[in-house]
Amino acid sequence: MTTLSLPRPAQGVWPGLFTTPRSPLRARIAESLFRSAVRTLPVTVQLPDGTTWGAGGPVMHLVRPAAFFHRLGADAKIGFGEAYMVGDWTSNELADVLSAFAARLTTLIPPRLQAMRRWAERRHPASEVNDVAGSRQNIHRHYDLSNELFAAFLDETMTYSSALFENQDLDLHAAQLRKIDGVLDYAGVRAGTRVLEIGTGWGALAIRAAERGATVTSLTISAEQRKLALDRVRDAGFHDRVTVELRDYREERGRYDAVVSVEMIEAVGAEYWPAYFSMLDRVLAPGGRVGLQAITMPHDRMIASKASYTWIHKYIFPGGLIPSVRAIEESLRDHTRLRIVETRSFGHDYAETLRRWRDTFLTRWDEVERLGFDDTFRRMWEFYLAYSEAGFRVEYLGVQQFAMAERLGH
Repeated sequence: MTTLSLPRPAQGVWPGLFTTPRSPLRARIAESLFRSAVRTLPVTVQLPDGTTWGAGGPVMHLVRPAAFFHRLGADAKIGFGEAYMVGDWTSNELADVLSAFAARLTTLIPPRLQAMRRWAERRHPASEVNDVAGSRQNIHRHYDLSNELFAAFLDETMTYSSALFENQDLDLHAAQLRKIDGVLDYAGVRAGTRVLEIGTGWGALAIRAAERGATVTSLTISAEQRKLALDRVRDAGFHDRVTVELRDYREERGRYDAVVSVEMIEAVGAEYWPAYFSMLDRVLAPGGRVGLQAITMPHDRMIASKASYTWIHKYIFPGGLIPSVRAIEESLRDHTRLRIVETRSFGHDYAETLRRWRDTFLTRWDEVERLGFDDTFRRMWEFYLAYSEAGFRVEYLGVQQFAMAERLGH
């Protein structure tokens, strides 16, 4: 069993989390705004004395209302999730409660206060910038937690991205292979194709490409993922077709017939999108194709939120930014010879994927706990998976696969 270095509260993983911030004025303002927001929201907010707020629906239990509003007043985008982590509020219908909030996310705060967001919201720490060194550290904080942790709730492909369901009866393993095949088909991967994969994960896509007769160079900056991916490639009998390199995408200098990348662009950061897309263009041989899968969000929401530092950044994906389809199109136009030639969208499949992951994670919590993870981590990941599911449910988030090829005339 792998020895864990993260996350152990005794080593400072939860610094300051259990100290409730104190600002009576901010707490009163937060309570007033919260009560106004939930008045017409399809939720039931239940207080300890039995009082309820909201228009009725899934129940959100306010266990410690005073602490909850102090956290909300200190930083609403971070405090709401932290309050769940420490038990200030709870719910047996977490994804349903979060979906109700997510559906009204852009209208919960009155317009006159929205204009003050840029003054009140926290900015991303300079330490989380996605240069080569920063990217390695950001990826380490999430993907190097423990291979055993991810194995506990993922399917046997160890695929940590949206599945593509033909129907809701399809098992997760089959749906993940269907997704991988979709990306490989978009990139035109077949026998003899030289493939570059950006973001190895635990090797499922590289193995699937090798099964088609392709040769694969796969890049990762996660040491833990590389270790297990190499084992899986060897066990599958493709060590002669698949190379897994611990290398940043900016350092790649090869030439390939196809480039594939699944849900890696979200970790690049807007300031490095030009470098990312220029690299796709640089390494792609004439006539080659790109198969890309990306989480996306509407362009106006991306612009409004790109500078915000959120709970997801602090606890799950430091340095991350979800692009819009328009941002991808503009990056291709400005920095490459490539264009999008085909797309498919399947955001509701991501909601279903996340629901299955969360159910499995909670069902197998005893196994995860034995790895050294504590109850605060359990609540953090339960919130993360439900929060993400809610975003896809209400279409605040989407997921797309893109086929890219050279623009005509190039």
